[in-house]
Amino acid sequence: MTAKATFGGGCFWCIEAAFKELEGVSSVTSGYAGGDVEDPSYRQVCSGRTGHAEVVRIEYDPDVVAYEDLLEVFFTVHDPTQLNRQGPDVGSQYRSVVLYHDEKQRELASEYIDALDKEGGYDDPVITELERLDTFWRAEEKHQDYFEKQHTDDGNITDAYCQVHVAPKVEKVREKFKDRAHL
Repeated sequence: MTAKATFGGGCFWCIEAAFKELEGVSSVTSGYAGGDVEDPSYRQVCSGRTGHAEVVRIEYDPDVVAYEDLLEVFFTVHDPTQLNRQGPDVGSQYRSVVLYHDEKQRELASEYIDALDKEGGYDDPVITELERLDTFWRAEEKHQDYFEKQHTDDGNITDAYCQVHVAPKVEKVREKFKDRAHL
């Protein structure tokens, strides 16, 4: 059985690469959601005028990895207290958002966000939006598996953005979730 989850937390390259580390995740697709332009391009979304967020759609086996585990990873690899930004990426297209596929996901995400606020682990309140996923638009092919495409045969990362922003998130997942990561 395959289930789907969709999250936005900054640049989709960062989120995509992090989720690919998890056992039970069969695919991660970068794309756009939440806007009002049909089948937008990367350039259109980057303008900040379409209403879309850069997101990833995750297909996973719920018998291997639970939705709650995906939420934990999501909230580990981005800062859910930053409004419309993550690191150097600024604009509503980089907002923190959980796009739920059904009522159960909405409930679990809402409970998770409430628990984060109650724990007080952040100096500021969690501002992650919770929205029903209406339409997911797949990003252009050059954005799929972006982090993987930036490696040379000897394992070096050629893209500076990936070195500085993506690689640390991947390492964080490998370390914190090593019991659930591909090795």
